[in-house]
Amino acid sequence: MTVLKAGSRLKSQVDDTELIVTKAPAGDVELLIGGHPAIDIKESAADGLSLDPAHSEGTLLGKRYGREAGDIELLITKGGAGSISLDGETLAPQESKPLPSSD
Repeated sequence: MTVLKAGSRLKSQVDDTELIVTKAPAGDVELLIGGHPAIDIKESAADGLSLDPAHSEGTLLGKRYGREAGDIELLITKGGAGSISLDGETLAPQESKPLPSSD
């Protein structure tokens, strides 16, 4: 379990995924990428880990991922093969918000 903070840079231990936390939930959470805990961008991945096939939907560069509760938002800075989950719930790319018209 980890406490996330806005501005944190994290990466996957099993693929190329890298992200920035832009909105963080309160309290301890379990953030997984590819089925394994996300780690700080400066840390080294644990040996012997491989991508979990149940968590291999992938992430897309430049997309924001979150859940419907709106309590978390992650910006993908490097896409990869692993999917992201928070406390057992897979996070999906968020839809773009339309800009207001300038009439």
